[in-house]
Amino acid sequence: MVDNRYATALVIGSVLSLMATVYLSVAVGTQHWYQYSCPPGKREGSNATELRDEFIREFDEKNYSETLFRLNGTLGLWWRCILVPVPGRSYWFKEPDPKMERQCVSFTLPQQFSPKYKHLGNPNSEEDLLRTYLWRCQFLLPLVSLALVFLGGLVGVCACLCRSFTPTLGVGVLHLLAGLCTLGTVCCFLAGVDLLQQYSPPPEGVVGTLGWSLYLALISFPLQMMAAALFLWAARSHRKNYSRMTAYRVA
Repeated sequence: MVDNRYATALVIGSVLSLMATVYLSVAVGTQHWYQYSCPPGKREGSNATELRDEFIREFDEKNYSETLFRLNGTLGLWWRCILVPVPGRSYWFKEPDPKMERQCVSFTLPQQFSPKYKHLGNPNSEEDLLRTYLWRCQFLLPLVSLALVFLGGLVGVCACLCRSFTPTLGVGVLHLLAGLCTLGTVCCFLAGVDLLQQYSPPPEGVVGTLGWSLYLALISFPLQMMAAALFLWAARSHRKNYSRMTAYRVA
């Protein structure tokens, strides 16, 4: 029989784990990890149509980075987006407040594994190994984190079916590793963006800020760690209590 304290810890840990999984899944699937704000004057001076066509058609780190700077772009783990005027609307006068839409392009799997170079857009230059592996880690680590949580959930379900409390320790360890992977995702992304801006600094007046998708990933990290702490505490405390009861019965 399981003590009420341990059962409560398991329920709270499961709820925290579910919330962290939802937050991290939304963060991975959205594009608002980092966003740029361009002054209206600089945005009006650029040819949005040509920039949009190049942005959609070509995968060149230098070109799409400059387009993100000029057109209020947002960057995610799997998406890059820009804000452009709605096509098909042309007037003989300059529209004071044109209707805008967000145009997004996803990173394909080969593009995710493509190498990064020290001279952006020049494949003949030396490969930047640090940025290459930071980029790969930033999209692989959240997938590993979600897989570990899913595996922990399967172990927990099997433990409930077998009426055993012992696998709870493994569930806690899996959530601990998942939390570290989530933290590593955020760190790799921020480090990669910082290095990219060193090689290709934004124009004067363009401001880069953290997006809500990144904050969701940050929130999921402490939730996973709290869930891991509850699972580990429940497993260890139950084991100590069971050992004492066994020793008492033997005596």
